[in-house]
Amino acid sequence: MDIITILIISVSGIIIGGLITSTILRKAMDRKRDMILKEALEKAEMIKKDKILQAKEKFLQLKSEHEKLVHEKNDEIQKSENRLKQKEVGLNQKVDELQKKQKETVAIKQTLQTQLELVNKKQADLEKAHKVQIDKLETIANLSAAEAKSQLVESLKEEARSEALVQMKDIIDEARITANTEAKKIVIETIQRTASEHAIENTVSVFNIENEEIKGRIIGREGRNIRTLEALTGIEIIIDDSPDAIILSGFDPIRREIARLSLHKLVTDGRIHPARIEEVVAKTKKQIEQEIIETGKRITLDLGIHNMHHELVRLIGKMKYRSSYGQNLLHHSIEVAKLSATMAAELGLNPKKAKRAGLLHDIGKVPDTEPELPHAILGMKAAEKFKEKPEICNAIGAHHDEIEMDNLISPIVQVCDAISGARPGARREVVDAYIERLKHLEELALTYPGVVKTYAIQAGRELRVIVGAEKVTDAEANQVAFDLSRKIQNEMTYPGQIKITVIRETRAISYAK
Repeated sequence: MDIITILIISVSGIIIGGLITSTILRKAMDRKRDMILKEALEKAEMIKKDKILQAKEKFLQLKSEHEKLVHEKNDEIQKSENRLKQKEVGLNQKVDELQKKQKETVAIKQTLQTQLELVNKKQADLEKAHKVQIDKLETIANLSAAEAKSQLVESLKEEARSEALVQMKDIIDEARITANTEAKKIVIETIQRTASEHAIENTVSVFNIENEEIKGRIIGREGRNIRTLEALTGIEIIIDDSPDAIILSGFDPIRREIARLSLHKLVTDGRIHPARIEEVVAKTKKQIEQEIIETGKRITLDLGIHNMHHELVRLIGKMKYRSSYGQNLLHHSIEVAKLSATMAAELGLNPKKAKRAGLLHDIGKVPDTEPELPHAILGMKAAEKFKEKPEICNAIGAHHDEIEMDNLISPIVQVCDAISGARPGARREVVDAYIERLKHLEELALTYPGVVKTYAIQAGRELRVIVGAEKVTDAEANQVAFDLSRKIQNEMTYPGQIKITVIRETRAISYAK
């Protein structure tokens, strides 16, 4: 066979093989497609059945919920119907009761009408009989009814006036006694329930040193150290022959404290020169300012006072370094706050407001500047500036009668300020001046006629005057007490108030033998 024939046979074989392969593949693909279609139909049928089941379940669920809602609505409707029936029954009962009451009212009206007619008839008969009796009395007494009535009214007026005067005097006396008793009780209970220490502040501080060599180091070369310290603190430093002591003199306690602490730090450190002095004084000033703020915060926290402006808290802390007539201002303000709260509670007022006003009443004594205003007005303006309540501002401004009082907290703060300041021992007073004041007090009373003896007691808070019973009457004794109080008030200067008690006593003595 030649090559062409072989090629033709090969190509024919290849073509036939391809046709056979193609036929086999087509049949295989047809079978696979049929299987896929069958599986797809089966899955579709299953999905259809699942969806139908889910739809049925959803329908049954919705149907159950709907039936439940319908049942609930029916229950509510039934309950509403029951309530309406009950109300209807109640209304019917009320209607029956009203009808019954109307019938009873009609019967009562008829009875009252009958009784009223009888009363009118009897009243007419009484008036007629009364007129006959008046005519007879006028004939007997030769007086008309108007004249007799006028005389009777005048007689009753005089009698009523006398009785009213007697009762009024009794009521006034009783009210005076009761008022004095209650006032004394409240003040005494307030003082007894409040205890505080009283400290005397001086205008000098003593700084103790270990040896005399330190004095020379503090003075420095040609006095430059001491001059720098005095210039920075504003305090006079007195270095004399006092052994182991340096005197710090100045009227500002804060400056004295800054100078004392600065000296302590310089002596402890050992480096004493102008630059170091400037650095230590600056740090000490910051330390004192921080202590002032911490003191104010601690005091307000201890007293239970909250929501106070930080500037007012700082002013309260500054009071620690101030004194008033020798009495530490912070201790005085704390005492006034406690007294005010106690007294307000006793009187049924707000103790928190009274305590707040008592603590702030003297903040005008520690301002950062020195304006020419009374300290009460200055403190009131500071309280108003920092949004304190009007009654508290009024109590601050009115505690020395600089302004009118417009609430009950103001007189309480004023009284408690007087109690704290006038208590014996609270404020420093020179002994000679104190004794002289007591003598003058007794001598004033001795100038009145009929006065036998006088005694100044309770540290000059009370003056007892004994008068002769044969020389002074009771009315004159009252007049002596009044005149003496006015004279003391006009001629003497004293803290607080002085009680004048005039004693008139009659003693009858006899002996049985």
